Amino acid sequence: MSTIEFKRERHLLVGIDSDGCVFDTMELKHKECFIPAFIKHFGLQGVSKYAREAAEFVNLYSKSRGVNRFPGLVEQLDWLRRRPEVQARGVSVPRLEGVRRWIASESKLGNPALERAVAASDDPDLKLTLQWSLAVNNAIADMVSGVPPFPHVRKCLERLTGKADMLVVSATPGEALVAEWHEHDLAKFVGAIYGQEFGTKKEMLAVARAYPAGNALMVGDAPGDFKAAEANGCLFFPINPGREEQSWQRLYDEGVDRFVSGRFAGEYQQRLLEEFNALLPERPPWPVDE
Repeated sequence: MSTIEFKRERHLLVGIDSDGCVFDTMELKHKECFIPAFIKHFGLQGVSKYAREAAEFVNLYSKSRGVNRFPGLVEQLDWLRRRPEVQARGVSVPRLEGVRRWIASESKLGNPALERAVAASDDPDLKLTLQWSLAVNNAIADMVSGVPPFPHVRKCLERLTGKADMLVVSATPGEALVAEWHEHDLAKFVGAIYGQEFGTKKEMLAVARAYPAGNALMVGDAPGDFKAAEANGCLFFPINPGREEQSWQRLYDEGVDRFVSGRFAGEYQQRLLEEFNALLPERPPWPVDE
């Protein structure tokens, strides 16, 4: 894959998520690319309104925001199946048992691993999911371009240059990441670009363990980013969904200096986390069948 291997050069590390965090692409990708393919490939035309709401909730407006596309697919189907309006219409919502088994056994949840699983098993659920995933990638390649980074992203990366190693940590396919970071001339700031083919965000951030305690920071917009940071002893700066511009301004105005000078942990970190955790719900706003 077109990326570069990460090497430690400085005593500080900053991991950075991409979609919805650096680039305002989450809404565009999910609403215009993921969801139309979701409705088409899984036969949800008869409940398209509810399918759209379930997909948007999981991937954009809940604590699952930013989840890898395959667990996200299963979760949105589960919420959809439990909705009384969908049950009343008698539309069959796939369970994708083959995909569930694959997710449980595979750590590198990307198209290359899924293609190998399809070749090995000929499982119809895996075949259908691969068709959907490839269609999503094609739609993204056709639709998503010219989306600049949020204001102050570049200024933050420039301020960190020479002070910290930087690494892209994302559940997005690597090819799309590399294209986006090069399109906007941001790739020069980071030591490596890690996409879903490298494993989970927790696995990608394991490089933080080579740095002293308190010397690694993850910048992200989703609870999964925080969980990956926490698992590897990293500090966390949230790019709050819906308040991205203000978050990057805050990172530029105070967060970078606090991190570099060792004044980030403690009260400041706790205040950021409390604000972040209050933004995204765990359950959808509509009734679900228990």
